[in-house]
Amino acid sequence: MKPPVFSIITVTYNAAHCLEETISSVLKQTHPQIEYLIIDGASTDGTVDIIRQYEDRISLWVSEADKGLYDAMNKGLQKATGDYVWFLNAGDRLYSADTVRQISLLQKSAALPDIIYGETALMNEKGEALGLRRLKAPEVLTWKSFRMGMKVCHQSFIVKRTVAPLFDLQYRYSSDFDWCIRCMKKAGTIFNTHLILSDFLDGGLSTIRRKTSLKERYHIMCKYYGATSTTLLHLWFAIRFYSAKWFAGRV
Repeated sequence: MKPPVFSIITVTYNAAHCLEETISSVLKQTHPQIEYLIIDGASTDGTVDIIRQYEDRISLWVSEADKGLYDAMNKGLQKATGDYVWFLNAGDRLYSADTVRQISLLQKSAALPDIIYGETALMNEKGEALGLRRLKAPEVLTWKSFRMGMKVCHQSFIVKRTVAPLFDLQYRYSSDFDWCIRCMKKAGTIFNTHLILSDFLDGGLSTIRRKTSLKERYHIMCKYYGATSTTLLHLWFAIRFYSAKWFAGRV
């Protein structure tokens, strides 16, 4: 079976302080079938200088103004040509140099799965490990799995390019949540690698603007799972959260 080609897409804007680690994690992969794309939003901080240092090993890069993170991600989707698309934004890293090769070796069937997923490790801005993400990837993943939150981190969620839709630009901070659900609704087969696939830089855009992001996620969940069940579930989350704080305060 011919090994699949992975289109790894890095979206960046004024990320000179952390981009090189991301680029390095892709370029050192032992799996050769990688198309690497960098979509930069017209950075002014030296980001482009870093990209140029590696441009002979980057399949495609652009630096131009865009309408935000998800507009840039859509540009990457439209330019990708591989079997799979995989978003690894500035500051994030592939977990090891063998990560892509290990995924490829797991493919036993000639029919490639529509979605491949795995676990995510967290790191701080110094690149220090913080352990695995609190939400563990479910053994079996379906579009209904996200009813309980984003059970798989976007950086460990790999989608066949022919299945992947464009991101919905009405969402400023949580369009990846919506995108993953839409991908899963279209997917026929979803494959669990049982591997740690990426290092996620803790403290990204959605964390900084957490309140707006959570509101968007609530509306997305209402759209797919129903307003009543989503509201009741969030009430339960709130009761559980404040109960835990209350008991912790009494210890």
